[in-house]
Amino acid sequence: MYAILDIETTGGQFNEEGITEIAIYKFDGHEIVDQFISLVNPEKPIQPFVVKLTGINNAMLRSAPKFYEVAKRIIEITQDCIVVAHNSSFDYRILRTEFSRLGYDYIRPTLCTVELSQKLIPGQPSYSLGKLVRSLGIPVADRHRASGDAMATVKLFKMLLAKDVAKEILISSIKAEIKKGLTPKLLDIVESMPTKTGIYYIHNEKGDLIYIGKSKNIKKRINQHFTGTSSKSKKIQREVFAVTYEETGSELIALLKESEEIKINKPIYNRAQRKSIFQYALYVEKDENGYLALKVQKADGRKKEITSFTSIQEGKNMLFKITTEHQLCQKINGLYETKNGCFQLKIKECNGACLGKENPDDYNQRVEEFIKEMKFENNNMVVIDRGRKIDERSAVLIENGIYKGYCFFDLNYQVSNIEILKNIIIPMQNNRDIKTIIQGYLRRNKVMKIVKF
Repeated sequence: MYAILDIETTGGQFNEEGITEIAIYKFDGHEIVDQFISLVNPEKPIQPFVVKLTGINNAMLRSAPKFYEVAKRIIEITQDCIVVAHNSSFDYRILRTEFSRLGYDYIRPTLCTVELSQKLIPGQPSYSLGKLVRSLGIPVADRHRASGDAMATVKLFKMLLAKDVAKEILISSIKAEIKKGLTPKLLDIVESMPTKTGIYYIHNEKGDLIYIGKSKNIKKRINQHFTGTSSKSKKIQREVFAVTYEETGSELIALLKESEEIKINKPIYNRAQRKSIFQYALYVEKDENGYLALKVQKADGRKKEITSFTSIQEGKNMLFKITTEHQLCQKINGLYETKNGCFQLKIKECNGACLGKENPDDYNQRVEEFIKEMKFENNNMVVIDRGRKIDERSAVLIENGIYKGYCFFDLNYQVSNIEILKNIIIPMQNNRDIKTIIQGYLRRNKVMKIVKF
């Protein structure tokens, strides 16, 4: 059940506005089953520009009920409903503010038709209610009056429900679970976060860093922290005072910065990541028949690894992929236990090394080629990817196999000279984790360009 509403206010300073009119349509997904429309006496003057916009003036509101007189009806009609509004953060904030003045904590899950429209009807020149419904051919009467705008939102929401065939976007947009139980402080923090890629920093009331994270959608990730039920999430929820962030545009730079800054700052709730998060590694060893076998094992600093993984399952999944791509043998690589030929041989993707039919030198050459691809030794390259803005790019510099750092550069200032690039690079540490992050990212993702020098 949905409570689709619109609120008109007096205007004025943030959180000091008063409600002048409210319209609520209770909608079951098919039709309106109840409604409540009323002028409201805000007990304060209306800003002149609002009078011109809505046509509601102070004289019209003198005999209108005050908010406390309609509060019970609002609670009843929105009970067990998802509150839907065009720019719901505004309407929901105004309602919560009015109820808080009465000493009541008004909490409802919300949906925003601006956000839903941007996802389901992309490419519109404007997502303001008036322009959007006009471009979609939705009729609207009494524009800038609560009843007219709320009815237009009902019609828009019907269209959005129809367009959301899989229901995935609609379900993921519902803030019922996301904001369930959030204090206004946490809610304000969530609303202030961007939906961009970058690093975020969670601070306690002393300003100390208690957690560092990265995400392709910072706002979504902070939501998850604030609504999580794990022991760590609950501790963060109790201690958080502020969240700051830094956009990176590039997910690779976000990963690299997260790894380094956790090791430098040692936040209390990043305890597991202060050490290496890559506990398993890929090694090569020669078996009794002279074949080079690739094995995923617990990381051992005494042995030379090819690459590393956060879990044994991640390692095995990658080894299956490597084995297929380089026509290696699942049996030799420990992925298929059998006394006979491996599964790959049956489908003619193995050349028979498992039965000794392939010359070890020929087999080992393909293994060596794979290892060479994975090595950074003596590699000199710049990984160029997206920046924080449309007219910006990011660059990650690797020189002689060593990660030197990153930078952002303007598209109007093309970095063609490597010496110029070195001057603007933000230097960072090179370690085992960094090497694995870069290897893994380039293995799984396409970047804009890799320039070798």
